[in-house]
Amino acid sequence: MQKIATRDAYGKALLELGRRYENIVVLDADLSKSTKTELFAKEFPERFFQMGIAEQDMMATAAGLAFCGKVAFASTFAIFATGRAFEQIRNSICYPKVNVKVCATHAGITVGEDGGSHQSVEDIALMRSIPNMTVVVPADAVSTEKAVEAIYKHQGPVYLRLGRPGVPVIYDDKYQFEIGKATKLKDGSDAAVIATGIMVSLALDAAEMLREEGVSIQVWDMSTIKPLDVEAVKEAAKTGAIITAEEHSIIGGLGGAVAEAAAANSPCLMGFVGIEDTFGESGTPNELMEKYKLTPESIRDKVKEILAKKSSS
Repeated sequence: MQKIATRDAYGKALLELGRRYENIVVLDADLSKSTKTELFAKEFPERFFQMGIAEQDMMATAAGLAFCGKVAFASTFAIFATGRAFEQIRNSICYPKVNVKVCATHAGITVGEDGGSHQSVEDIALMRSIPNMTVVVPADAVSTEKAVEAIYKHQGPVYLRLGRPGVPVIYDDKYQFEIGKATKLKDGSDAAVIATGIMVSLALDAAEMLREEGVSIQVWDMSTIKPLDVEAVKEAAKTGAIITAEEHSIIGGLGGAVAEAAAANSPCLMGFVGIEDTFGESGTPNELMEKYKLTPESIRDKVKEILAKKSSS
């Protein structure tokens, strides 16, 4: 299966949008080669702002440009965007609800060898906690390209979470991305796995493993964490068991959002596949995914664990 990094798809989509819409401006914090905003910068240097290693200043400047009628895309690594510049995102972007798109790459532990200091495992929780912020986590290159155009057209702040390594391409060009809508990739009756980002393809692999064992599960791509597709959660809950899967802490991310929606609407048994209450460490992406149990086998085992509880209840 072809693998493309979502950050590569972001750079390509941003360039195409720049050719179509003159009100787009792009800012970066000395990482344009890594975030792939360099493609936009080369073709539209007059609309690109290299802010240096000054992420807080970048977010505030993006807000100012948005106040002037521009649609500002601000990019850096997720750890710096959501951690170092949290106050500016909160007070300068979300509080006045300006048209800034915070598009952060190198999210999660698949940053790899850069280690725990650079691996954002809490960014979704931070961003979804801010009023007026929309949070989008695409699963592959196709959905990333569609999401970039959708967030351009969306009025207001957006956090777009992107990764470093190549991930399998799930969708074809017929796929339609819509903010706030999940996609059911596989139907099933025994349980439902709701995944986001890099974990979506792994959830599909887990579904195949379980099918061979006679277990039928739904697989959902929850590409928008906020606003969450509550109707999708309610449908998944009809199976009696929901398992969430995310490359993020199990505290405050997709799992937390789904649990909140399920508790308020359709309570059911739940399990969570994600990073436990810990920091990451240095290693290759594959080594880290194995160590922190972000694998198809981990999803399979969690489904079986929850189903055992379901059958005994």
